[in-house]
Amino acid sequence: MLDYKRNPIPIILMFYAICFAFRTIEYFIFRTDQSMIGEAFIHKLAGILLLAASMPLFRYSWAEVGFSHKKVLRNISLGALLGAVVFTVGYGIEILIQLSAGNFTGLKLYVTSYSVLGNRGMQSSILFIMICIAGNMINVIMEEGVFRGQFVRLAEEKYSFFAACILSSVLFGVWHIMQPLRNVIDGSQSMAGAFMAGLILVVTSTLLGIQYCMLYKLTGSLWAGMAAHFMNNTTVNLLHVVTASGVDELLTVRIAIAQTLSFLIVLFLYISRNRKA
Repeated sequence: MLDYKRNPIPIILMFYAICFAFRTIEYFIFRTDQSMIGEAFIHKLAGILLLAASMPLFRYSWAEVGFSHKKVLRNISLGALLGAVVFTVGYGIEILIQLSAGNFTGLKLYVTSYSVLGNRGMQSSILFIMICIAGNMINVIMEEGVFRGQFVRLAEEKYSFFAACILSSVLFGVWHIMQPLRNVIDGSQSMAGAFMAGLILVVTSTLLGIQYCMLYKLTGSLWAGMAAHFMNNTTVNLLHVVTASGVDELLTVRIAIAQTLSFLIVLFLYISRNRKA
């Protein structure tokens, strides 16, 4: 076995490649996100199982990779509050823009599968809402556990937190290229359009990764980041702005506002904490 304490990067990249392979298989073969389920959750379950299986190999406890039992409810509440505040602002600005254009007709609660080409589907039954919530819970457990938990913990065996944060966040950004890539192969999006969409996803997801890493460092656990991540994904999937000319027409504007505000808040708290230290 490779010496993960002296050279953790090959181990991280190997684990990432395995998770990415599962992700590729699900997106291109099973396509569960395009089914009635609307969630690509199989590779996330595989990632959680791989995470659990790897813990004894690295002699890490669950607490050491961020699943601490201390202040769980407090940190979940902080992350959920952060998500609620920034998306309230994001939705509010979007609604004001649509109202000023005389276009706003209301908000609707239903389940969609988010894609870079727009939201797809409209399921309002409690079953689909529960599937959406369960799928997003699996998603945040896997992504936060692997990217902010295991990868940061491994990288910090040799490198600084800053270096570990950048490495895990860039990998998290690249993790999100799958959908634009599939769109090109399926012929539903041009190469140029997919490149721009992929670039935007990689950059924004990398910044999200940095934000969740800072939350991890601020709180000492993954719970706040998991809650903020869950609020980010679930809100976009469930709550929609309806206008006279369509639905979620300013979705990217809403998300950009919410995520930018969230990043700035966490960055401010992180810098303030380090100055006091």
